[in-house]
Amino acid sequence: MSTAMRSRPSACPACAVAPAAEALGQGDEPDEARLLLSLPTIHCAGCISAVERGLNAEPGIRSARVNLTLKRVSVEAEPEVTADDLIGVLDRLGYEAHELDPGVLSRTATDRAGRDILMRLAVAGFAMMNVMLLSVAVWSGAADATRDLFHWISAAIALPTIAFSAQPFFRNAWSALSARRLNMDVPISLAIILAAGMSLYETMQSGRHAYFDAALSLTFFLLAGRYLDHRTRAVARSAAEELAALEVPRALRVGEGDAEETVAISELAAGDIVRVKPGARVPVDGVITEGQTEIDRSLLTGESLPVFAGAGAQLSAGEVNLTGPLLVRVTAAGEDSSLHRMADLVAVAESSRNRYTSLADRAARIYAPGVHLLSLLAFLGWMVISGGDVRLALNIAVAVLIITCPCALGLAVPAVTTAASGRLFKRGMLIKDGTALERLAEIDTVVFDKTGTLTLGAPEATNLGEHPRRELEVALALALQSSHPLARSLAQAARAAGIQPARLSDVAEVPGYGVEGQWRGETVRFGRAAWLGAVPGEATAAWLRIGAADPIEFTFADSLRPGAEEAVAALKAQGKAVHLISGDAEGPVADLAERLGITDWAAGALPEDKAARVQAMSDSGARVLMVGDGLNDTAALAAAHVSISPATALDAARVASDIVLLGKDLAPLGEAVITARKSTRRIKENFSIAALYNMIAVPIALIGLATPLAAALAMSASSITVSLNALRLR
Repeated sequence: MSTAMRSRPSACPACAVAPAAEALGQGDEPDEARLLLSLPTIHCAGCISAVERGLNAEPGIRSARVNLTLKRVSVEAEPEVTADDLIGVLDRLGYEAHELDPGVLSRTATDRAGRDILMRLAVAGFAMMNVMLLSVAVWSGAADATRDLFHWISAAIALPTIAFSAQPFFRNAWSALSARRLNMDVPISLAIILAAGMSLYETMQSGRHAYFDAALSLTFFLLAGRYLDHRTRAVARSAAEELAALEVPRALRVGEGDAEETVAISELAAGDIVRVKPGARVPVDGVITEGQTEIDRSLLTGESLPVFAGAGAQLSAGEVNLTGPLLVRVTAAGEDSSLHRMADLVAVAESSRNRYTSLADRAARIYAPGVHLLSLLAFLGWMVISGGDVRLALNIAVAVLIITCPCALGLAVPAVTTAASGRLFKRGMLIKDGTALERLAEIDTVVFDKTGTLTLGAPEATNLGEHPRRELEVALALALQSSHPLARSLAQAARAAGIQPARLSDVAEVPGYGVEGQWRGETVRFGRAAWLGAVPGEATAAWLRIGAADPIEFTFADSLRPGAEEAVAALKAQGKAVHLISGDAEGPVADLAERLGITDWAAGALPEDKAARVQAMSDSGARVLMVGDGLNDTAALAAAHVSISPATALDAARVASDIVLLGKDLAPLGEAVITARKSTRRIKENFSIAALYNMIAVPIALIGLATPLAAALAMSASSITVSLNALRLR
């Protein structure tokens, strides 16, 4: 028979309202009683309920909790319960599952940085409101001892708050200065410290004005921009870590006398023999020494058809043994395996893409030195003009520093990114990386994977209507005894057509070939063409043979993903070069390319081939958007200028991508590119607004007509203007 699909049909009874699952406690230390599984095909609250109910009903399982966002289930169970047991249960429920290593994932499980920024933002906001209330009394005419009291109370509130809330800026500024360079946080930190320090000096001298509210406002608005920027990046995790977590952590080693023991992968060496059960993931690179089966390589190569494998066949870590038990001689395990080498390839590609410099970073290179220089010139100029009045010169220098502080610049990008992300989220697209929209706006080339991306990766029977009911009843009875994707597809289509299974006897699955049984005294078989003596054609097919009659062909086709034609047409209309690169066979790839009007396509591409092709395009000057979903696409996703994966993609593919397509529809791809271009224009407009504001406000501050408080208010006004301009994207 044919294809081993990368996802099983969902057993979701209904996408109805169900209690939200609690977040996984991934920070806990892993032990023998805690198992973590990836569930790439779950997609709704009904799936959560079905998985949790199904697992909790099994003996030996204490609790099962699903995290829909991460598409994982955490199971607390008795020590004798294994991951294979749970995978078997989930398979019966209709969900694909893979064991993950909790220890590998624990490093990225918590968002401490985000919570830290949010806490500092809340403290700064609360303190700012209280100090502003005290400032109102001063502005209203409070004088002498009353004014001094309010200033001291403001100092008592503001100084500890600034010391706590502004730490992210202080740390980054110190790191930059330690490396003898400037960044945006250096003028920010200097403005906050000078505003607070000068306010304290004025308070100690019973001065009329103190600017604690200015220092707090500056801190609050900058933290707001920092948090918005963090939220756009927080979803992104390391794809290399996800790949490493997907590696099977344990294997069943066979010793002398056929004795078996479960050992960690790190304990295996070349030459060891391991047993791989049907339905299990291959834990090592190796050679089959005994047994025959069909191997699902879809996660590694994207092939939609499983391949027959017998003694002497080469296997790679990460492939799935579909039907028969195997003994495999280890050739490479752990860090030497092909799966681990792919993780290394992804890590290298990610580090290369992370060197992309955002518009804000490029602007900061010019802006930060200019702010310091202008403030210093203001101080020196007023020292000369005022005859050495340090207090006046410092006051004006601080006003210049605050008014030119890059608060609007800091908000320019995250405000736009947040607005654009919200718009695209409504259309079913989740932006994960802060620079993804900028990079998406620059693309001129789009590369698509086939199975699971342009298609749904699920075979559909296409010629049931051509066969008599008697043949369909026999085929259904045999198909119900197999877990093969084509058998499942035929069974689903036949049942939907109202077909009832024939009564068979002595039904048995023959690993690697199909299913056979007895019907009315005749042997009936359903499976591979060669096993039934049939001549295979170009189409994906399974065959039925009743007795000595000629074999009967059942054909299947992979269904096109909704919106695929619209997406390709929209991208081509925008002038983008569209390519199709697939690990699938040449026939299906050629047919799909012709159907979608894609003239540049390649079939039979291995993971390293895809990454190499994308890199070659980039080296020739192209800005590549990669759209893919399989483990074989992960390196190419990481190597591309920007990347998109469907939500049904494997964990590693989703985290290697910059944007996740939440629904099945590909149509929003064209709109996403247009939105990205608009967002880039909004970012540049925000920079222009910030520049125009400085052109007007800086001369006013330089001639001494703006106090630090007025400068802070002007700075806040520019920040609000930038945010309102960003909201136009919605």
